[in-house]
Amino acid sequence: MNKRLFLLTIALWALTLTVGAQLSGIVIDRYSGDSIPNASLSYKGHKVSAVADNGGKYTISRQDGWKLTISAIGYKSETVTISNKVGDYLVVTLRPDSRMLKEVYVNSKKKSKYKRKNNPAVELMRKVIQKKKFTDLKVNDYYQYDKYQKLTLALNEITPEKLETQKMFKKQWVVDQVEVCPYNNKLILPVTVEENLRQEIYRKDPKSEKSILRGEKIVGVNKLFQTGDILNVAMNDIFTNVNIYQNEIRLLQHPFTSPISDKAIIFYRYYIADTTYVGNDRCIQVDFTPNNQQDFGFRGTIYILDDTTYQVKRCELTIPKTSEVNFVEDMRCIQEFSRAENGSWVLTTDDMFVELTVLDFVQKFIVIRNTRNTGHSFAALPDELFNGQSKEIRDPQANNRDEAFWNEHRQVQLTKSESSLGDFVKHLKQTKGFGYVLFGLKLLFENYVETGNETHPSKIDIGPVNTTISQNFYDGLRFRASAQTTANLNPHLFFKGYYAHGCNTGNNYYNAEVTYSFNKKEYLPREFPRRTLAFTASHDVAMPSDKFIQTDKDNVFVSLKMHKIDKMFLYTKQDLDFIYEYDWGLRLFSNIKAEKMEPVGDLMKFETLGGELINNVRSTELTLGFRYAPGETYMNSKQRRRAITYNAPVFRLQHTFGINSFLGGNYNYNLTEAEIYKRIWMPHSWGKIDLRLLGGVQWNKVPFTYLIMPVANLSYIIQRETFDMINNMEFLNDRYASLDLTWDFNGKIFNRIPLFKKLKWREIVKFRSLWGTLSDKNNPQYYLDTNKADNTVLKFPEGCYKMDGKRPYCEMSFGVYNIFKLLQVEYIHRFNYNELPTATQHCVKFIVKPQF
Repeated sequence: MNKRLFLLTIALWALTLTVGAQLSGIVIDRYSGDSIPNASLSYKGHKVSAVADNGGKYTISRQDGWKLTISAIGYKSETVTISNKVGDYLVVTLRPDSRMLKEVYVNSKKKSKYKRKNNPAVELMRKVIQKKKFTDLKVNDYYQYDKYQKLTLALNEITPEKLETQKMFKKQWVVDQVEVCPYNNKLILPVTVEENLRQEIYRKDPKSEKSILRGEKIVGVNKLFQTGDILNVAMNDIFTNVNIYQNEIRLLQHPFTSPISDKAIIFYRYYIADTTYVGNDRCIQVDFTPNNQQDFGFRGTIYILDDTTYQVKRCELTIPKTSEVNFVEDMRCIQEFSRAENGSWVLTTDDMFVELTVLDFVQKFIVIRNTRNTGHSFAALPDELFNGQSKEIRDPQANNRDEAFWNEHRQVQLTKSESSLGDFVKHLKQTKGFGYVLFGLKLLFENYVETGNETHPSKIDIGPVNTTISQNFYDGLRFRASAQTTANLNPHLFFKGYYAHGCNTGNNYYNAEVTYSFNKKEYLPREFPRRTLAFTASHDVAMPSDKFIQTDKDNVFVSLKMHKIDKMFLYTKQDLDFIYEYDWGLRLFSNIKAEKMEPVGDLMKFETLGGELINNVRSTELTLGFRYAPGETYMNSKQRRRAITYNAPVFRLQHTFGINSFLGGNYNYNLTEAEIYKRIWMPHSWGKIDLRLLGGVQWNKVPFTYLIMPVANLSYIIQRETFDMINNMEFLNDRYASLDLTWDFNGKIFNRIPLFKKLKWREIVKFRSLWGTLSDKNNPQYYLDTNKADNTVLKFPEGCYKMDGKRPYCEMSFGVYNIFKLLQVEYIHRFNYNELPTATQHCVKFIVKPQF
């Protein structure tokens, strides 16, 4: 036995000494040999039990002389007496119970024999659901408790073969980082650990709820990246805390129906399995599984107190193997509830581990989340704790806590490998060639090139890299060099800009921006909450619709268009932008902009109604507005800030004043716009609906350049919040209203069609409509028909049209996503205005979009 295998043997032996004698094995079907997931094992009368995982594997303490009972839904129970004749690895075979199978499975007429009427398990669960309102902590006038959480990401299934053959394990410091995971008994290698401690407080009247971050500590490979917080933010969002008392549990970016949801009785099937003890409490064990195994629901066991409170004492949740969640090989969540001093039952333990497989030939991962809630108190709290609107409060010293603080408050001890992660990362950085690998990863994922190193962190980042080469109708091939400063240069003052050159035209373009942040930033000025004053000067060519896309207009992929773009403008502008964000979701913004707009391409000149040609139009604008999105959270990349989820409702209102004779402006006008957005989660795993309403009015007479143009997406890439079949400047309105309705069925229909079910494709449907009208004061044809002279209104370019106020524009798309787990393809159909020469009725667009 070589040295590495010897060390691992010692590690396994040490673990055995720590946890005591263990009995492990697998539960299988006697006839088919298939593993039986979630089988229950218990030493009846001894208050010791366990549950097998989704692969039928189990671990339970070895108790010689005791009788171990193994049971599973649809099988006859088996009892084994543990003696010295029984090895430490026991394969248990269960025989199908034909009587139970008749109840569980569907007969030849496709009618389920499972009955809810007169079913003791169902009646018990009805009482649990009825009583759950009394478990809500918010029935108390006050409460507070400490919430400790540890979140670990590790390489999973480090087999002895990998230790022997893979080059990375040839180094002793890597082998020393490998340890046995207590949740799946596999060898793992932790690579990042996050710990945080929060104080959760609540007051009923006046109602206020706050989460105070007292301490936060992150160690691991993600600290090698300046935007490494993305990993932790994403992990906290995907592997979030579970509250079974909510009707819908958002986990792995999917809504799962809780087993004690108000609608759970019709979503799940329940079976009373046994009565047992959890700790000192006698409980009724209830197993449950979704009616349809493809739905986003849990499978598992609930232990309910055997008294009149019908309180959940323990809950074990897994995901059925037939569930359509991507990349998840196994998941288990274990929760335990305890009685507080005032008699309330509170969640004290919330553990979860998720085994992830991206591709069969790629290294597997495991995420482990441990949460402990302690120190529950229901005494009155000082009013000053509830000052302010923000629900999230960060202690200024949260990131500076010493080891004494964590030793005092850490509720789940770090493993040996977690404790040595700092040394592991140091060894990793000293490895030959690792710098080149890290450079490539940063280039790929961050889209920027850093100019610094570990000793001297990057003060200037070069990028975005994907804008270096692009193309457009006017310039043809286009080259661009871009850069931005970071907080390592100055945490309050930031510079950003680019220089670009068009090959066909020989024109040079620029954008220069200086931003002052009133609050100190960790890396970039757009970090939440944003409180900035920015001045920008730019000279560049663009389409009017470029301002609507959510990525850079020079992105090499977005620059490829579906249609010929013959209407573009050369913008020369200076603007001063002020943004102030509150922690509780309110954003106030104002902007003053002076802009000169020159036509290019087929638009050689602007033309007045009298035939006079004009080289440019100039305007000065003042915009004031607010955006309110309570509960919205973000993650930051080097290129932009993204909302993590779209669950928060959004309200936006803004007004723009055009100011004549100020900073070169030639027009007075007023433009008002409003937006409402809401996501609706549909019950019973029917996915989600995103509803967005927008409206606006241009109140004054203006040139067509200041009319309202549709939010058009002219690229082959799917973009949120845009029209896919409207062309550049196709409709010009001074009043409009739009509807954007997206229903993501999340595979609900396809899961019932055999071929699609096998492919694991998911369906999405979108409907978008635009109502618009143009008043006579902004309609060039009105003046031409009435022979009225006007020097403000300009002739519309070819390909621009007035909408019929009685006929809204409509388009619809039918999409399939989760193709190869990462691709989304949509077919889009345009319903009307197809008589226009610019109209195209059909198109196909795509986007790379991996998700769980």
